[in-house]
Amino acid sequence: MWKLRVSQGDDPWIKSTNNHIGRQYWEFDPNHGTLEEKAEVEKARDEFHKNRFQVKHSSDLLVRLQFAKEKPCGMKPGVATKVGDEEEISEEAVASTIRRALSFFSTLQAEDGHWPSDYGGPLFLLPGLVIGLYVTGALSTILSAEHQQEICRYVYNHQNGDGGWGLHIEGHSIMFCTALSYITLRLLGEGADGGAGAMDKARKWILDRGGITCIPSWGKMWLSVLGVYDWKGNNPLPPEIWLLPYFIPMHPGRMWCHSRMVYLPMSYLYGKRFVGPINSMVLSLRRELYSQPYHQIDWNQARSQCAKEDLYYPHPLIQDILWGFFHKLDESLLMQWPFSKLRRNALTTVMQHIHYEDENTQYICLGPVNKVLNMVCCWVEDPNSMAYKCHLSRIKDYLWMAEDGMKMQGYNGSQLWDVALTVQAVLASNFVDEYGLMLKKAHDFIKNTQVRSNSSGNLNLWYRHISKGGWSFSTPDNGWPVSDCTAEGLKNSNGGFASYELTRSYAWLEMIKPTEIFGDVMIDYQYVECTSAAIQGLRSFSKLYAVHRREEIEACIAKAVNFIEGIQHPDGSCVELGTALESWGVCYTYGTWFGIKGLLAGGRTYQNSSSIRRACDFLLSKQLHSGGWGESYLSSQDKVYTNLEGNKSHLVSTGWAMLALIGAGQAERDPTPLHRAAMLLINSQMEDGDFPQQKSLECSTVTV
Repeated sequence: MWKLRVSQGDDPWIKSTNNHIGRQYWEFDPNHGTLEEKAEVEKARDEFHKNRFQVKHSSDLLVRLQFAKEKPCGMKPGVATKVGDEEEISEEAVASTIRRALSFFSTLQAEDGHWPSDYGGPLFLLPGLVIGLYVTGALSTILSAEHQQEICRYVYNHQNGDGGWGLHIEGHSIMFCTALSYITLRLLGEGADGGAGAMDKARKWILDRGGITCIPSWGKMWLSVLGVYDWKGNNPLPPEIWLLPYFIPMHPGRMWCHSRMVYLPMSYLYGKRFVGPINSMVLSLRRELYSQPYHQIDWNQARSQCAKEDLYYPHPLIQDILWGFFHKLDESLLMQWPFSKLRRNALTTVMQHIHYEDENTQYICLGPVNKVLNMVCCWVEDPNSMAYKCHLSRIKDYLWMAEDGMKMQGYNGSQLWDVALTVQAVLASNFVDEYGLMLKKAHDFIKNTQVRSNSSGNLNLWYRHISKGGWSFSTPDNGWPVSDCTAEGLKNSNGGFASYELTRSYAWLEMIKPTEIFGDVMIDYQYVECTSAAIQGLRSFSKLYAVHRREEIEACIAKAVNFIEGIQHPDGSCVELGTALESWGVCYTYGTWFGIKGLLAGGRTYQNSSSIRRACDFLLSKQLHSGGWGESYLSSQDKVYTNLEGNKSHLVSTGWAMLALIGAGQAERDPTPLHRAAMLLINSQMEDGDFPQQKSLECSTVTV
């Protein structure tokens, strides 16, 4: 039976900056659990599989079953409060609902103070891990038979009805994730006709769309590493770009950190033209997934092929011309002496940056994609290196178990983020005294997870921002502070705050971004959420320390408020469409909530701010007949507000909208919309105090 381990590090290859506080990973123990407990787990798995097309996200039942056994709920399950259509929303009903929710939520808190949870969803992460372990010969060493079984369960559970897989668990089928998921299952031992017909359906989906020559650029790279695709069919990723002077706008040091850290190891593998062992499995995949014999493929033509389902960002003509030029230059010149010396120097420089990233993140790395790519690069450089062994020991930090199987998370967790928001919720509940112990543990966790030092060496040389004093999204071992988890250090000249670093280059770089499946990812843009969070953080700080840097703080807040007002849309919504993440959550509701919160913290009110009034009008215009709000992730993709299918409400969207309207004084003007929304929330609570799992409302590409 699987068991979650928290704040432990019993591996000699693992180091930590805070004694592993916040670390979470799963282990399989065949002797753990009673027959009844194992039966409960199997029941949860069966229920998920049966309803997988209706509810695609797990409810994290495995960790909840474990914690329920370890620390039973202080409040015994009973009949939850319900409110009739004609009833008033009483203070007693609200208090009972909140108290029941907090009592349940307190049982999910780990002893170190955080709330362990699932941060999965993207379907392109596990395939990279499996391919990376396969080509380095460590697949069965790192992933036990139980791991592999659960990964297969997860992949099968999230196959769409048409046989393909989406970019994420809610998404329509695309070539990128369909091909990689199929290959993942094959590498884990599934037969070409396995899965009760699932593999046949997947292969048909791929071949009906032209075969895997139509996989987008990231897929072409992974398949080239595996040996199922030829490097000649890739657009250039020359490592020489790292040797350019920094003042050039397209220098990779000016990119958004996630793009920079992904294309860094990609350029190394491209420069080395690394290919894993060519064995019977690789040769079989070459036969299974192409619509023509492998030796007859025109790889130059394949460079620009991409399935229409994947084409979120079509290549502009200038990019095709640029890639064609670099392709000829790379093949005819840079691979030949004496220019090959330049290639060797570039590869050395790239590996220095890879080692710097690894060492300053305790081999967790910024995210799961660059973590696996860096691991493969370390193995290519030296299969017996300490760096490779350290990478292997950190893989479990990214794996999460739930009733839908084992997944790879978009980070090594969301520990700090979850704790920070939870503390705010508890403080707003007026039940602080009752849940003081929970708050104390959360406070200790926040204090213990602050990043206490900058990255090593000359930060400018490694293109890193200051990190001392900040908080990362997960744990300090990750080492990359995020602005909405911290505050002031990331303010740009226009008053807005970016996510990780200052905006270092220009939006026109998107014209040459080498990916078809993501939106604007080349630079770190400013976001309404990050800016709002910074305003709120600085305002809270100034109340406690009124004199410290007072003029700077007030000037910063004023510029940040102007930034939010400046990016507000004519309809009143606050969401920076066209940026890399749209907003970190879905999308208009989330952004407008943060916009209102930031303006209020900056001194604006409903009475003196037309921006707040228009934002409230926007939210009220989207309230559904049920009383709730229900925005779909398609809002982020299509750049227009879109309700969930069937105009269903969503509890999280409803909560966001209510918080915004309450903050802006809606209760004093007309409480009816709030009462309707509160009725929906109260009546949705389950008997144990929890709320039902619904669709995912995260839309960020931070998972790269």
